[in-house]
Amino acid sequence: MSLDPAYLEYPRRRQGYDHDLYAWSALHQRPPLKWPHGSVAVWVCVSLEWFPIIPSDTPFRAPGHMQTAYPDFRHYTARDYGNRVGVGRMLDALGAAGAPASFATNAAVAERYPELLGAVQAGGHEVIAHSTDMNGTIDSSLSVEAERTLITEARDRLAACGVQPDGWLSIARSQSFNTPDLLVEAGYRYACDWVNDELPYRFRNGLINMPLNHELSDRQIIAVQQQSADGWAQSQEDAFDWLAAEAAASGGARMLPIHVTPYIMGLPYRIAAFERLLARLAARPECWFACAGRIVDAFVGQEIK
Repeated sequence: MSLDPAYLEYPRRRQGYDHDLYAWSALHQRPPLKWPHGSVAVWVCVSLEWFPIIPSDTPFRAPGHMQTAYPDFRHYTARDYGNRVGVGRMLDALGAAGAPASFATNAAVAERYPELLGAVQAGGHEVIAHSTDMNGTIDSSLSVEAERTLITEARDRLAACGVQPDGWLSIARSQSFNTPDLLVEAGYRYACDWVNDELPYRFRNGLINMPLNHELSDRQIIAVQQQSADGWAQSQEDAFDWLAAEAAASGGARMLPIHVTPYIMGLPYRIAAFERLLARLAARPECWFACAGRIVDAFVGQEIK
């Protein structure tokens, strides 16, 4: 029995993507970018997360959420360690290296731990919105209104703590089909969810994407792949070496995102690897440590209209 010819027809089959969110663009075919300093922008993004003891499984459970029968104090306190101890070590390491970072912050963290938010701001770091808490996940099972409420509530609760977030990072980098438009509607300039590039690019609706690749994160390499902290750090340096060589050959610029989690990397047997990595990168002439907002500014200043 032959198939109906309509079975093979797809109205969006064409050159490029099967969506209209942004245009196709190959990195190696674009006009080169230049950074204010160096050729490789090193963007450290630290996740500041608050996990409710009881997770919400709708639409899905956030990575790292509670696992055993509730109350799950073992995992709850392990995550709380990051906010009580680990992030302080990270702030010290970033300060010693002169490395401004982006802190993707649950609104609940800013509300519950104002001294932590103050330390982040005092260190010259940027705060970006990271939902309300780790139950605040997004996917297409959410209604438009429920997602709008989540996105604006995160912004408004951070604003009440004295922060006007310019950027957004979804939990698990998960969006719905409506998220880009809702982020623009709520006043966000950029988001960090789409990982398909190594430089910023713009959506058709005006939103800028800052690719925060998960492959080099401490969660992926250490927690999932079970590699050592030194192995994680070596992966970052290997990536930096490649990007620096590529930038030199192309005459343009590249970006290395380093996504870290205080309850993972802030432990006493891992933090030294983080410190050493930052120190080694700071010594490289190609390195420009910058938060996401500064990188976006540099991109926008050279963007072809």
